[in-house]
Amino acid sequence: MVELKNEPQSAIDAHGIIGDMRSAALVNDTGSIDFFCWPEFDSPSIFCALLDTPDAGIFQLTPDLPNARREQIYLPDTNVLQTRWLSDEAVVEITDLLAISEDVDDLPLLIRRVRVVSGTAHFHLRCAVCHDYARAATHASLDHAAVCFNAEGQPGLRLSSSQPLRIEDNAAVARFTLGQEEDAAFVLGGQDDGRVDSRCTDLALAHTLKFWRAWIAQSNYRGRWREMVNRSALALKLLTSRKHGAIIAAATFSLPESPGGERNWDYRYTWIRDASFTVYAFMRLGFVDEANAYMRWLRGRVSDCRGQPLKINILYGIDGRRELPEIHLEHLSGHGGARPVRIGNEAVDQIQLDIYGELMDAVYLVNKYGEAISHEGWKHVVEVVDQVCEIWNQQDVGIWEMRGEQHHFLHSRLMCWVALDRAIRLASKRSLPAPFARWDQTRQAIYADIWSNFWNEERGHFVQHIGGTALDGSMLLMPLVRFVAATDPRWLSTLEAIQKSLVRDGMVYRYRNDDSQIDGLQGTEGAFAACSFWYVECLARAGQVEKAHLEFEQLLRYANPLGLYAEEFDSQARHLGNTPQALSHLALISAATFLDRKLSGEKTVWQP
Repeated sequence: MVELKNEPQSAIDAHGIIGDMRSAALVNDTGSIDFFCWPEFDSPSIFCALLDTPDAGIFQLTPDLPNARREQIYLPDTNVLQTRWLSDEAVVEITDLLAISEDVDDLPLLIRRVRVVSGTAHFHLRCAVCHDYARAATHASLDHAAVCFNAEGQPGLRLSSSQPLRIEDNAAVARFTLGQEEDAAFVLGGQDDGRVDSRCTDLALAHTLKFWRAWIAQSNYRGRWREMVNRSALALKLLTSRKHGAIIAAATFSLPESPGGERNWDYRYTWIRDASFTVYAFMRLGFVDEANAYMRWLRGRVSDCRGQPLKINILYGIDGRRELPEIHLEHLSGHGGARPVRIGNEAVDQIQLDIYGELMDAVYLVNKYGEAISHEGWKHVVEVVDQVCEIWNQQDVGIWEMRGEQHHFLHSRLMCWVALDRAIRLASKRSLPAPFARWDQTRQAIYADIWSNFWNEERGHFVQHIGGTALDGSMLLMPLVRFVAATDPRWLSTLEAIQKSLVRDGMVYRYRNDDSQIDGLQGTEGAFAACSFWYVECLARAGQVEKAHLEFEQLLRYANPLGLYAEEFDSQARHLGNTPQALSHLALISAATFLDRKLSGEKTVWQP
């Protein structure tokens, strides 16, 4: 007998993701949906067992096959997930999707279809909606053959089922048996949404499969590791708002960066940095529409500053809102006991000067391969770059959003240089008016500052910040943004130092927090997946192609069985942090495309 109420938490990497570019849900390999925010990516959760117990909301659907082998696969070239059980008694498959609708304003529609491929199986279903991060009192009620879930001040939901449902402990439950080739369907959506009908799932499934396959078919990537590159692209597309064009950093909140630790952040928002890097990944694969849509969203954020001093936040809500107060959910026990469980992100008020470089790099690339910048857009760019000229030599908290003291960080200087460099290039290529002399003078000043103040002659490598001696994984971007040649002796000595200090079996740490506590937090974190892929690309660019190839193959094995990556790895390459992480997947795409060209003997073309 399956005891659903006591289902333990699943590991972070034991999950697949489904989404409709408005919201996303995580499905663990036991068949349970244990994370789902509804109706938006950053809305309150309705299923949050991943960060507590099933009492925080879960949608369990499982066959009574305790000794079966379980596996998960995506239907080819889609974000439609299938969980399978293989045993002597039966072979069972559950297909999960968030339906792609015709109208971007349609509410998310969760469809679960179960089918017995062979044999006979008994099934158990329990759908326990817990509104508002399990803070609201949700009431379940029968409505003919469906169950409705309501809580005061929260959106109502409705579960339609092809099997009889009843209510136990404010949850919809069912027990049923299916024979060979028999199936059942379940649909969860808005209470008043006419599409919530378990009899009408065939068309929604067919339309959703067609959408994803048509989208990924536009990719121009034909090189090695195509399946992994395509999976990364599909993950990035799933994290892109279909309505707004914004790109979120990850689908989840508060999954820990260290087991049982306090490094638990909400990543369901759009970081200018991460999203701008994502534009580069989309461009490399030929997905221009997504890059153009993001730049239109970004222009809206700059326009929000009209008539007042320009202030570009480092992150925003998907709809562009700036207020993202950080709150601790004290009633949730956290994943693996990691507390506090946080929603919102107070990093929204931090100063991180590097975002101007990522922003201008994205503007430059979109102008090169996508939509040309408008007159109004160029006026905004001039305003942004003029501001960089004023503030580039100030202290900030750096790319990693450290909650300790401010410093003069190398990466922040580097990306201020990128902002000036790309703006000058864009103005020159488009014959746009610009204060070239001032911009070039500032660009040269930043260049000289980096070589004078961040190169440590005694240690023979660059350092993380002025006055410090430590290394940082963000240094790996120096040759990738073309500040320094990938074969420059000073860079090669820095790369060697990074290998000795920050690399462990191809996994690269962002920084070491052991002694200095530079980030203002207790304990340490895992190795950073994006830095690990940047490391591969740096090796390839430095001519160490064979080593880069081996390191890349190892990193590919650290993906979960579905080809997904969270933010970080623990010492055994298990996943840590929020998942799937856009930065991890876009770095994989960049490393794969460059390394493939090197292995193929093709001439590598500098971009930008």
